[in-house]
Amino acid sequence: MIETLRLEDFAIVDRAELEFGPGLNVLTGETGAGKSIVLGALALLAGRRASAEWIRSGCESAAVEAVFRTDRLPALEAELARRGLAADAHELVVRRSVSRAGRSRAQVAGQLVPVATLAELFAGRLEISSQHESQALRRPDVHGLLLDRAGGLLELRRAVADGWAALRELDAEIQTLAAAAGERARRRDFLEFQVREIDEARLEPGEDGRLRAERSRLAHAERLREEGAAALAELAGDPLAAEGGSAADRAGGAARRLEGLARLDPDLAGLAARVAAAREELREAALDLERYLDGIEAEPARLARVEERLARLEALQRKYGPDPDAVLRFRDEAAAELAAFEGADDRTSRLGAERASRAARLERDGLELSRGRTRAARRLARDVESALRELAMPRASFAVELVAAEAPPGLACGPGGRETPEFRFSASPGEPPQPLHRVASGGELSRALLALKQAARGAEAGMVLVFDEVDAGIGGRAADAVGRRLAELAAEHQVLCITHLPQIAARAHTHLRVEKRGRRGRTLTRVERVEGRERVEEIARMAGGEKVGEATRQHARALLGGRGD
Repeated sequence: MIETLRLEDFAIVDRAELEFGPGLNVLTGETGAGKSIVLGALALLAGRRASAEWIRSGCESAAVEAVFRTDRLPALEAELARRGLAADAHELVVRRSVSRAGRSRAQVAGQLVPVATLAELFAGRLEISSQHESQALRRPDVHGLLLDRAGGLLELRRAVADGWAALRELDAEIQTLAAAAGERARRRDFLEFQVREIDEARLEPGEDGRLRAERSRLAHAERLREEGAAALAELAGDPLAAEGGSAADRAGGAARRLEGLARLDPDLAGLAARVAAAREELREAALDLERYLDGIEAEPARLARVEERLARLEALQRKYGPDPDAVLRFRDEAAAELAAFEGADDRTSRLGAERASRAARLERDGLELSRGRTRAARRLARDVESALRELAMPRASFAVELVAAEAPPGLACGPGGRETPEFRFSASPGEPPQPLHRVASGGELSRALLALKQAARGAEAGMVLVFDEVDAGIGGRAADAVGRRLAELAAEHQVLCITHLPQIAARAHTHLRVEKRGRRGRTLTRVERVEGRERVEEIARMAGGEKVGEATRQHARALLGGRGD
């Protein structure tokens, strides 16, 4: 339960501290006094979206803080411990602030937490029913949520919605892959041709340079032989010539002369050695040139093959790159793209298998949700009818119809399941129940909402239930019945109720009055606890208006059962 609620610069409240008690707590006051400000503050603590509009004029930030008792909520304390947010002596302090820039912060047990943590912690533990929620009963889409909540089917409902969404995503991806399949096939054929063409050529890195050199040698074989023979004659000498000496022989003669001179001048020894080495090099060069000339032959057939090979290489290079290395790199890239296409085909196959599995799971979850709804619908209808009888509607009938919902092609059900639950209601005996949103009045909707809350929450305990003018559109005997029902709920939960009806206010264990006051040209809201005679006056005002007479006070005392003197 909430022990204390503090507001700082919130709406038209500068500072306020509200102390709630167990059981039924009511907030009363004139219309427009600011009672709904308390509702907004509690909504922020429950993780609702914050807005800078909640900040009091002239201030830069607003804050809301509450102290919760957690001794009746062991599951919450276990969750807090798991998150490292242990309550101190069963007391949990929760704070929410919002800045003028719109930035919102949340603290639990003194630690900063994401705002979403508040919604996670207080889901199913702090429930706020605004004065517009009964009007939401006019929307059939709300009926399914209320039924599933009452039947404990929310987790299964989420599983169906998530499974449906996952299947839609899979179908979209499969459709995208299928649409691209034709283009992939065309691209694959083209890439396979390119890879095959390059592979069949059996390229080698640097091959073009070697082939061009060979082509030049074959094409100029005659000149190479003639010019080479002349060079060989210069190196090795021509035995038929008059002089007949080779370049090596002449270099040897020069070396011998220098060696003799070196005995006269040692500085010539190095030069003599160099000339002698040159003589040996000339002999080796002559031998190598002779061997080379022996291998030079005119090979027209080989030249034709080299020309053909070069033409093939040049054709590939015009398509794929400036040299064989670039062509081979292109080939590897094309092969990698082909492998990726194979991966796409594998992905399509895997998606098909995954879709089949998810579709089967969705069908199972949808069937289980339908069975659960059938059971919950019977139980909820029985419990709501019972509650309505206690809310001064003894002849009202209530039913939950499960209307078959059309499933999208290829799916077992829609995101909300195989059916759309619809609440049906009749206030008059003998009249068959009709859709609630068409036949219920405002007062009947308010009582139907309270009956639904009672039916959905009767088996639980330890919650904080907040009602904002659940008494809208009712009065007299119905108001007394609503007050009695709220008091019964308060036996298991802490109930906070904003009300204008004295019959409800008189049943409260804690009564808070909200007032607007002017100070220094500004309007501020004050909240204070009323007891004794002040409470009699407040209930008398609610029953009789501004002019309160002794008869009205007597009526107020009667509602209070003699309390208040």
